[in-house]
Amino acid sequence: MTEQAEVENRKRWRIQAVEHSFGPSGRPLYQPGRTLLREGALRKQSRRRVQMKVFFLFNDVLVYGTVILHGRWHQNQNIVPLEDVLLEDVEDLEQIRNQWLIRTPRKSFFVSAESLEEKRAWMQHIEQCKADLLQSGGLQAGANFAVSWIPDQTSYKCMRCLKKFSVSRRRHHCRRCGFLVCNNCSRPRELIEHIHPTKRVRVCSLCHIRKEDSNPRLRGDSTGTNSSEDEDSAESSDEEEEEEEATMQDHVPSSWLDFRMGTWGHRTSSYLSPQTLS
Repeated sequence: MTEQAEVENRKRWRIQAVEHSFGPSGRPLYQPGRTLLREGALRKQSRRRVQMKVFFLFNDVLVYGTVILHGRWHQNQNIVPLEDVLLEDVEDLEQIRNQWLIRTPRKSFFVSAESLEEKRAWMQHIEQCKADLLQSGGLQAGANFAVSWIPDQTSYKCMRCLKKFSVSRRRHHCRRCGFLVCNNCSRPRELIEHIHPTKRVRVCSLCHIRKEDSNPRLRGDSTGTNSSEDEDSAESSDEEEEEEEATMQDHVPSSWLDFRMGTWGHRTSSYLSPQTLS
């Protein structure tokens, strides 16, 4: 077997290992030309808590999921084409440092790394892979992205009617502005194709009015009279962020691929320059 064939076999084995770690619910990941370049755990801000998530950066997609058993089992697999990923740097807060925003068409969320160095490595690797992918031709960068949701704990009252949340007045998120709103202020449902191509999703009354004003033909449509199927789909979409807490709480250093040796390693004090990816 030639050296190049051995390297290809190692790449294929590594991708299949990631694929199998998501179990039968995960979608296939291996395909010719796809290469796994980086993997590691990042803290993701969900609607109710910060959770540890595992991320896998390939040369064409970003895959992430919930950690069940470190290095072996994951769930809630998400696959995002790199052309549909947009990164935005975020200043440090007193409670959270080394964070940035990952925007995708279906959802946008904040993640944070253990160190500034690791944050820079992740951001630069993703940006470089995306640039290389677009430069290769045939793809265009995405233009529509979901808003990031305001965390539940940041407001004790509806950001539209200003009434306090309670057991009966639950928190919900508008899919257009990301604000925390109550059920009465989020009865309308709209089709936002980059979030879901066929199901109407929850929006607040103000965003719905603005949408109607900008497009008079929509008046009288989707004003809150929803079928049970629409309501269930919207509620289940709300629940997507309420995933099980990861069993792994300790930070795991990111891994990178050594292209010359075809091996993997860990590094906590320095990161691989994106120039080596070209």
